[in-house]
Amino acid sequence: MLIRAARADEAELLSELAIRSKAHWGYDEAFMAACRDELVIRASEIGGRRATVAEHDGRVLGFATLEGDPPEGDLGMLFVEPGAIGRGVGRRLFEHVTTTAAALGFARLTIDADPNAEPFYLAMGAARIGVTPSESVPGRMLPLLAITIAGGGAGTGSPVADPVRT
Repeated sequence: MLIRAARADEAELLSELAIRSKAHWGYDEAFMAACRDELVIRASEIGGRRATVAEHDGRVLGFATLEGDPPEGDLGMLFVEPGAIGRGVGRRLFEHVTTTAAALGFARLTIDADPNAEPFYLAMGAARIGVTPSESVPGRMLPLLAITIAGGGAGTGSPVADPVRT
């Protein structure tokens, strides 16, 4: 599997992948319509959001974004093709993001997680630090997670759970 920088001409493909991945969890049409705009990544955002893709045999299997400026940022998006869920794609993307974050000087990343994705992030070393309101569905609260990037700025990329509540 190749992890590489996303290209601006892949924005529509990545947005469609995000929608398929979100729908995988069984959300109804009304819910998907409400969060559609939040799942779109525009060509002009690819570079600024530090989007990366996981690709195998020329097929994009997932993507992630590393957003913000050091020392604290966000894992903005991480989506995997439904047929590739459970095959290590998300893990590889997450590891790439944390390694990149360390090299860029990030000390901590926060994650507004879908409730269905929270167990994955916890297994990757993130810790729940609270809840955050959904940007798409009024009244819906999402798990707010954080991961400390050990040696942020030293290039180690070793994530460590952040037990501190903010």
